[in-house]
Amino acid sequence: MLEQLKSHIEALVFSADQPITIDEIQTTLSKLAGVEVSKFEIENHLIDLVKKYEGDDYAFQVVNLASGYQFFTKNEYATTVAEMLKSKLNKRLSTNQLEVLSIIAYKQPISKPEIESIRGVNCDYSIQKLLEKDLIVISGRAAQVGKPILYKVSSFFMNYFGINSPSELPKLKDIEQPEENTIGVISEN
Repeated sequence: MLEQLKSHIEALVFSADQPITIDEIQTTLSKLAGVEVSKFEIENHLIDLVKKYEGDDYAFQVVNLASGYQFFTKNEYATTVAEMLKSKLNKRLSTNQLEVLSIIAYKQPISKPEIESIRGVNCDYSIQKLLEKDLIVISGRAAQVGKPILYKVSSFFMNYFGINSPSELPKLKDIEQPEENTIGVISEN
């Protein structure tokens, strides 16, 4: 196994749906090989992988971010991939789904009762549709009575919107409020 260490590291980075750290690679490879693989050796292979995919022969690259490594599409192919990812959403999100998604994105992890408390209406259908579209994921259970399920945005959400973490979302105070429509009353005089 160790004779193809670089290929195993490449497979781990490729299969990761979020940046995989050197520690995670080391733990996985050490379990598989039965011997500890050094971080230095892993780092050297990762540097080689980054260099390998820098060239024009590939439409993707290995990027070091969030203390880990992940494959990303190169900028010149992002539009093509974005078009394919849009089809995963099948159709536009409803206003209710957008509201629920926004609440989850900004308040995560958050439970369904908390979302319903903010919105004032039931959100079962919206949560189900957002789960089906891979925009949110279950992130555990709350420690409160009843242990409700907690939701957070998915890595697909992050990739789709081109962000690395929810902290990169626009601040609520920075979002421009639409001007209220004022309907003028025309008097007949």
